[in-house]
Amino acid sequence: MHTSPITPSHATPARFNLGYVLLIATIGALGGLLFGYDWVVIGGAKPFFEKYFQLTGESQIGWANSCALAGCLLGSIVSGRVSDRFGRKAGLLLSAALFAVSSVLTGWASTFTLFVTWRILGGVAIGMASGISPMYIAEVSPAQWRGRLVALNQLTIVIGILAAQIVNWMIAERVPDNATAAMIRLSWNGQFAWRWMFTAVAAPSLVFFLSALTVPESPRWLVTRRRREQARRTLVRIGGEVYGDTAIREIEASLASAEPDHVRLAELWRGSSRKIVVIGIALAVLQQWSGINVIFNYAEEIYRGAGYGLNDILFNIVITGAINLVFTLVAMGTVDRFGRRPLMLLGCAGIGVSHLLLGLAYSAGIQGLTVLILTLTTIGCYSMTLAPVVWVLTSEIFPNRIRGAAVSVAVSALWIACFILTFTFPSLNRSLGSAGAFRLYSAICFAGLVFVWRSVPETRGKTLEEIERELRA
Repeated sequence: MHTSPITPSHATPARFNLGYVLLIATIGALGGLLFGYDWVVIGGAKPFFEKYFQLTGESQIGWANSCALAGCLLGSIVSGRVSDRFGRKAGLLLSAALFAVSSVLTGWASTFTLFVTWRILGGVAIGMASGISPMYIAEVSPAQWRGRLVALNQLTIVIGILAAQIVNWMIAERVPDNATAAMIRLSWNGQFAWRWMFTAVAAPSLVFFLSALTVPESPRWLVTRRRREQARRTLVRIGGEVYGDTAIREIEASLASAEPDHVRLAELWRGSSRKIVVIGIALAVLQQWSGINVIFNYAEEIYRGAGYGLNDILFNIVITGAINLVFTLVAMGTVDRFGRRPLMLLGCAGIGVSHLLLGLAYSAGIQGLTVLILTLTTIGCYSMTLAPVVWVLTSEIFPNRIRGAAVSVAVSALWIACFILTFTFPSLNRSLGSAGAFRLYSAICFAGLVFVWRSVPETRGKTLEEIERELRA
């Protein structure tokens, strides 16, 4: 059994069983893998299912691409109740089952109405996993490793994104760039390829479900349910007897005046909790309104507007996934070294500048490689800053007692923001042009820079209980 000597922030010597912690964190992060795949798979399937269902209007196309977000919102709302009432582990298992069922049903939908229905169900799975996976990882992780381990969830999201992009590229047969809508609709791509793009997620969903059966319940949730000895056993296995006893005392102290069985949404807006919840919501909205998901979900329009044909578009999408993965690995090596605030500030500034340059490129009629490089720069900056760090902060800043409900609210705000972003892009692109749309996203990033500078705390290297005490002060 591999162990590593580390001294926790509360100065109690401990030898953490890093192999065990990494194993259960990785299993928890499989929810992120499915989240990433199911979220982005639509980008490659889009040219084909649109022709199959003969979608032509902007509202139809916008709804097809954003309907999953309605499910994401519902899933994020449900996740708080499920994870607080039944435990984090139960939430992971439920999301895995929903991923498996929805992927098959979406892939083989016979009508657009059924496609939307099952896509929304898949969104419920995404919404649940997006809140519960990082929360579970944060609650089982030692303070010194929490940033990297929660960022592991972002890494699996990125791997899922890249996997979806590669699967889409490999499944789709090459089609002539001048192919008509009718030709695409009647081709193998139009009839079957897009179906297998969605269905492919069923296999990893089953792996996630079976793996989640083996992980322990979150010790912090167990303490809220007065299952102290069970929580202590998990903490002892993570860091030894001294660590387990110290952690239990800290958790119990943070819950001393609480009634953990009854957390009402109204309580999130009282006293010191209100400020923390507002920060969490603002961070979630900022991550989405930075505009990055427009590049992922509307890659076809963006690259087609830059002069690329369909086959080159699918290949460019794979490149964006590879860049996303590389810079997420960079984030994992920096989030616990440099801290959360510096990375957030860097991200807001870097993405803002990249969007501004992208808007200028569209205004000047510059196409091809320049647009590709600017979108890759934006994705790289996002992947090492806002993408992982917002999830880390969201899993850290809320007090133990309200964490499930507060994370649910913040993640719900994230999906509402994402829906607005995704649904409005076709209209923004028509009314403002690509140049105007990216200038707007740039302005939001610079506003976010000011917000982070003024309001976001540094949480690096602190236990969840220490963060709670400082933010409540």
